[in-house]
Amino acid sequence: MKRIMASIILVCCAVVLTSCGTLSIPPKTHPDSGSWQDLYAADLSNAEFPQGIWTFEDGILTASEDQVIWTNREYDNVIIDLEFKTEEGTNSGVIVYCTDRENWIPHSVEVQIADDFAEQWAKSPKTWQCGAIFGHLAASQSVVKKPGEWNRMTVTCVDKMVYVLLNGMQVTEMNMGLWTSAKTNPDGSEIPAWLSTPFAELPTHGYIGLQGKHAGAPIYFRNVKIKELN
Repeated sequence: MKRIMASIILVCCAVVLTSCGTLSIPPKTHPDSGSWQDLYAADLSNAEFPQGIWTFEDGILTASEDQVIWTNREYDNVIIDLEFKTEEGTNSGVIVYCTDRENWIPHSVEVQIADDFAEQWAKSPKTWQCGAIFGHLAASQSVVKKPGEWNRMTVTCVDKMVYVLLNGMQVTEMNMGLWTSAKTNPDGSEIPAWLSTPFAELPTHGYIGLQGKHAGAPIYFRNVKIKELN
């Protein structure tokens, strides 16, 4: 409980300190990220991924297989701002706080990207739909656009707090410290067995990644920006 309270206090301090400037934490609207650092260089020289899988052409990043593209360094508190476009059946994600890139699924937090209009995802648990923290916390509402349209997502990570802003709506707010079990969520719902590390035990630093062509459907990203928070 002391650790949870400390995390909440740190977040409150971040809000107060940052609100004195031009960017609130978490952002209430999608930020002006044009001057922020690119998460991945245009030549992908600062990325780690299997060769021949990911391409960056005409400002659009996409993959031909289900492989993650990773940053080549770890990050702590950050804001990630990006655009994505789905196709029918897309299932992808923004991965944060990853400490093991070889076995990332139980050692990271995944912000889900999905084509919620596709039957297989529309009928899946809410924690598998777009904007959710995969397997752990459903988005408050589904606001993803139809396949072929560009979406805007802003993910804010401050210690154990993770916020998701999707198409202008804050749809997810998680305090990882409340997830003390690897089997059930705080609301009693079941966590998928392959997510075997309680979020309360996950380090709040790590590599950042984007999931590739999963479930046979591609995903497209552009304007992927990052801002580190002091």
